[in-house]
Amino acid sequence: MEVPQLRWNPTVLDDPDGGRIVLWPHLPCVRMPNSLRYRESWDGLALLFSLSDLSGWRHDEKQDRESPGVHIEAAIASGTVLGRLMKDLQEYDVDGPKIPDPEQVRLLFHADNARGGMPIYAIEPELDDSDWADWEGRSADEKSRVSNLLATLTTSRRWRKTRSAAVQMVERPNDADPDLGAAAASCAAWWIEEQGALTAELLSERNNRFASRLRGALAELRNSRVDDAEASDSTLLVPVHQAWLPSLEAAVAAWPDLEPVSREER
Repeated sequence: MEVPQLRWNPTVLDDPDGGRIVLWPHLPCVRMPNSLRYRESWDGLALLFSLSDLSGWRHDEKQDRESPGVHIEAAIASGTVLGRLMKDLQEYDVDGPKIPDPEQVRLLFHADNARGGMPIYAIEPELDDSDWADWEGRSADEKSRVSNLLATLTTSRRWRKTRSAAVQMVERPNDADPDLGAAAASCAAWWIEEQGALTAELLSERNNRFASRLRGALAELRNSRVDDAEASDSTLLVPVHQAWLPSLEAAVAAWPDLEPVSREER
């Protein structure tokens, strides 16, 4: 899996049926500088996770307030690539690492606490969705293949190589200092390690499904607004890990048929 261009600016995609989808890149487990946050107005929030994940974030955030750093310590102790990312981020002068993911939790709580509550959409289906359960099963099979298990033995060397290559792919706007750029490279290495066991076909299938559901979420947001002018101007904000942005952007920009998605019930 090649390192994609690591961009800081959001991608705004105008849906053919009206409204727009804003893909905003952020670094996982890092609180982003104000200058790099999405500052325009938005009407609904779509998160690339399941309803179960959103509930878990709210619980984990409460735990972290009671025992600061408990999730970071657990990740490092796990010996996983997430733990490796935590160690990297501790070396940089950035606002992190933090678990749960601070930018997604920030936006989730903002939507929760807005007057009347802003619409929130979970884009990853639940496991009672048979098609998604089948995708998860095929992904698990791929990850358990002998070749992928053997690949874990060379994780350290591959991590360093990928991180070095990622440095060259980080855009360097004035608002991103060297430490944030280094963090972007480490986050890209984590993303590539996490996705590396999946085939191109599985990754494409997931991106296309998510793109269809993002269109469905925007359609639900658009249809919920009474005023026609407001409906056609609806903005759906989608925080996305920086290294994931290019492939998800391509899937959305192909404008697949939409899949209906309901907002989270409160």
